[in-house]
Amino acid sequence: MTDIRANPTKGARLMAQVKKRGGRGDRSPLGTWFWDIDRMLLLLTLLLIAIGLIAVAAASPASAVRYSGEHKKFAPLYYFWRQLMWVGVSLPVLFAVSMLPAVLARRLAVAGAGVFGLLLALAPLIGAAHNGARRWIGVGIAEFQPSEFLKPMFIVTVAWLLSLKAKDDELPTVLMTGAMTALVAFLLMLQPDFGQTVIFCTVWMALLMIAGTPMRYLAGLVAMVPVGLGAAYMFYGTARQRIDAFLFPNVEGEGAADHFQVDAAHRTLTAGGWTGTGPGGGSAKFGLPEAHTDYIFSVIGEEFGLIACSVVAIVFLAIVVRVFVKLLDEQDEFKLLAASGLAVQFGAQALVSMAVNTGLAPSKGMTLPFISYGGSSMIALSIGMGLLLAFTRRNPFLTRSPYVVRWSGE
Repeated sequence: MTDIRANPTKGARLMAQVKKRGGRGDRSPLGTWFWDIDRMLLLLTLLLIAIGLIAVAAASPASAVRYSGEHKKFAPLYYFWRQLMWVGVSLPVLFAVSMLPAVLARRLAVAGAGVFGLLLALAPLIGAAHNGARRWIGVGIAEFQPSEFLKPMFIVTVAWLLSLKAKDDELPTVLMTGAMTALVAFLLMLQPDFGQTVIFCTVWMALLMIAGTPMRYLAGLVAMVPVGLGAAYMFYGTARQRIDAFLFPNVEGEGAADHFQVDAAHRTLTAGGWTGTGPGGGSAKFGLPEAHTDYIFSVIGEEFGLIACSVVAIVFLAIVVRVFVKLLDEQDEFKLLAASGLAVQFGAQALVSMAVNTGLAPSKGMTLPFISYGGSSMIALSIGMGLLLAFTRRNPFLTRSPYVVRWSGE
């Protein structure tokens, strides 16, 4: 072995390589990813996942008791250990997707939208039924929800189509994306899944606004919202039951069950006061349906207090604000729309879930991103966040380099 002290030139080169390894000069794939990624956004996401594991551990005993029967008993931490497994599967997915070049990420998302759109159409026909809805398709010993995976891929596809308007002003992008959204909404209402329908339509309208769609189109769409809600109430039984249960406390029939859920969630949320009963100290959660999924925010309120709920809400808000601040100087139309749409979807889903738990919205069966239990939800959200990280990747030193020439055309 050669002694580097006997060869100063070779030693200097070796030391330079060592300094670059892990530093800003490290141009390996992993080094490039680490320095180009939005590390604050990634840190906030990991914080949510950690909070979710704690919350599922708190909710797991209540759900285990509720779903245990004569022939099957669930261990108190059954759902926690399964969630830990799903996190172990999801994190590599999140990191892998975030490393994709933007062009490849877009192509895979567009292809995925086609695949999961087809599976969404098949769900009411071949899907497994749970709680009166056919939203899940079985694969071996597991089931997945096509709509969860379709959400981020649909958003990227709509963003791509809207970005084409800048290249060809004659393209009917509003009509094209509107037809896609209407088709997805129709398929979701067949399941039925009114909550996801609201999310898809909300994100589509937000993307139209961000894309600079003429005001006359936006005004027409806004005017159609109350018309659509009225039609849903008149002709769509699921929506009517949810709205009746929310507006009329003494309603009977299936709507009474929804009102019971909202009331139970509110009681559980406020049972712990500002500081909570402490981990494992909650009792109201045992009367709460779907404590580990749709109503996990209420479990956080009981065991960790309303202050903890406020912290969770602030983390969600910080993620959305972080994305939009990051996009203030984004020049790429597609990246701007795709990242904005993914952020809107993430924030809207969190807002709806928390609104249901606090009694501010009708029951919709909406999970809280990265916190509620669920394999489909966790993996799909990891794909969505991975895409968001991929589209917000940026080399902050590139535009500062004296070797970058800004051509003005002069």
